Amino acid sequence: MKDDKTVSLIHDYDLQQPSVLLLYRILYAIGLFASIVSFAPLIWLFLSGFKELSEFVNETTLLPKTYQLEKYAETWKMLGFGRYYINSLFSVSGSVVSAVFFNGLLGYALSKIKPAGSKIIYGLVMWSLLIPATTSIVPLFVNLVRLRLVGSFIPLWLAIGANAFFVVLFKNFFDELPESLIEAAKIDGAKDFTVFMRIAVPLSKAIIMVIVLYAINAAWSDFLLPFLLLRGTDLETVMVRLYLFRGSRTSEIQILRAIFFSIIPPLVLFTIFQKQITGMALQSGIKG
Repeated sequence: MKDDKTVSLIHDYDLQQPSVLLLYRILYAIGLFASIVSFAPLIWLFLSGFKELSEFVNETTLLPKTYQLEKYAETWKMLGFGRYYINSLFSVSGSVVSAVFFNGLLGYALSKIKPAGSKIIYGLVMWSLLIPATTSIVPLFVNLVRLRLVGSFIPLWLAIGANAFFVVLFKNFFDELPESLIEAAKIDGAKDFTVFMRIAVPLSKAIIMVIVLYAINAAWSDFLLPFLLLRGTDLETVMVRLYLFRGSRTSEIQILRAIFFSIIPPLVLFTIFQKQITGMALQSGIKG
């Protein structure tokens, strides 16, 4: 007999009960309604991109009169979106590596190595969660100017590589790793960093997938710091350029098409990897 490892809250025999079946249908209807509501703005945005400016302003219908993909292609070419996609790709890639490596390394140190003062450091990490990020943007920008890091992706990578929330997630996950594996590796002569890279990281695919998802979303949608550091350079990201389009000679319809372009990568990424992402997130939640 084939092993079924699928985790489910409701089984087939539960649905034989009328009350459970009714609750299941109600929850299914609520989920379907929530999905429709969530996708409605995206559908409206996509359909509005096919309209002419006069049609968009004067007509109240949802469906456009014509469907010409050439309009999207024309806007893409006119606004030069390809270059900003590449810039955002570099920003997101470095941010993901930094988010996993630096936050994971600190989380591992606080969980398994526990050097002198680790409790104080962890307390400061927890306290930093209470401080709004915008309150530190001015001293951060001043320091970056003094370090001559303006016009570079490096500050964006390091900013997300020092995320207190990610550190807490990593530490809580590493707390659940068996101490016997860590001790066995140390007996064999492995140093702490080697144990982290060869033991902890391979066993942490669940939490790493969650952190990667958060990091991609945060890095792609980040605006304020990239705007301060990259404005006026050849490294402007999609979100920065999207804001600057408003001050240029672009129509409202072209802005709508540009907004649609900006949300395509996260949407495609989640659509492709949604099974792996939800599976890893569920595994992480059960383990924690």
